[in-house]
Amino acid sequence: MFSFFKKKPPPPAPAEPAKEEPALPVAGTTVETAPQAAPAAPLEPPAVAVAAAPEPAVAPVATPEPAPVESAPAKKPSWTERLKAGLSKTRDKLGKSLAGLFGGGQIDEDLYEELETVLLTADMGVPATTGLLKDVRERVTLKGLKDASELKGALKESLHELIAPLEAPLSVEGRKPFVIMMAGVNGAGKTTSIGKLAKYYQSQGKSVLLAAGDTFRAAAREQLIAWGERNNVTVIAQQGGDAAAVCFDAIQAAQARGIDIVLADTAGRLPTQLHLMEEIKKVKRVIQKAIPDAPHEIMLVLDANIGQNAINQVKAFDDALGLTGLVLTKLDGTAKGGVIAAIAKERPVPLRFVGVGESIDDLRPFDARGYVDALFD
Repeated sequence: MFSFFKKKPPPPAPAEPAKEEPALPVAGTTVETAPQAAPAAPLEPPAVAVAAAPEPAVAPVATPEPAPVESAPAKKPSWTERLKAGLSKTRDKLGKSLAGLFGGGQIDEDLYEELETVLLTADMGVPATTGLLKDVRERVTLKGLKDASELKGALKESLHELIAPLEAPLSVEGRKPFVIMMAGVNGAGKTTSIGKLAKYYQSQGKSVLLAAGDTFRAAAREQLIAWGERNNVTVIAQQGGDAAAVCFDAIQAAQARGIDIVLADTAGRLPTQLHLMEEIKKVKRVIQKAIPDAPHEIMLVLDANIGQNAINQVKAFDDALGLTGLVLTKLDGTAKGGVIAAIAKERPVPLRFVGVGESIDDLRPFDARGYVDALFD
């Protein structure tokens, strides 16, 4: 007999899980893709702390640290101190001579003659010196002064009375833009004074625009642009071109932008250069076409080093333009600071600003009392 065995069928293979189809986006909706998760950081074996053998405790030696030394901020000199330092050359020349006169003794004609020489040496000019001596004599008689040491006070008061009318601070209120036209000879410091004036008026909260009207001197335009960048003010300039046209465009730009002050530069010229004097008259006329009552200030820049020649410049530019103000620069580099007395006596145009240094803050309104004190004290 044979036995038949049936082979068992192989077990069925496990069924694969059905794949899910991605859902289709519904029209009109926004599908946002979620950011992928960052891979998990690999596990690190736990750190095993090994206890080190205790070392014998040693008491540390305390070393005192030096206390920090705070450097006191450098005190900025006041304007009076800077004026006094700026007038040091004039004061030394004038003061040393006057020290011998005011040392003592009687007030007599010899003393007056010596005083006259000293004042002339300080470049005060003949008319101013004559007027000062006359006034000093009257004060001496009126007050009954007898000793030469008392003459100093009389001279200070006479000089202050002479130059006090020059002290007339410039007011830029009431007109917008207020147009200031700058004039002067070559090398007087006109462009530099414009840069300093821009800083001065900015410190008063005024907006300023510069007009590069010196289209004649090489690099004058670039120099003014550099001052504009330094003060962060706009400069209207042209490559070459006509000075009057530049000033006209600058005023129109200032009107459109609501600027407070326009400082208009012009080319330096000597009073004897008649064709250039006619040109600057044209600049004034063109400015008046933009604003009928402008320029509101015509300011002549003078170099204090030229002494009595400053009087001739004031007279020539005043006759041509009708000056309303002066700027006297470089008082710190000359012993001829007495020229202010000459200006006050012969052509008393208001002295708006004086410069006593190269710093951007060294151009300030003229103070007659401070000037006299800086000369004698």
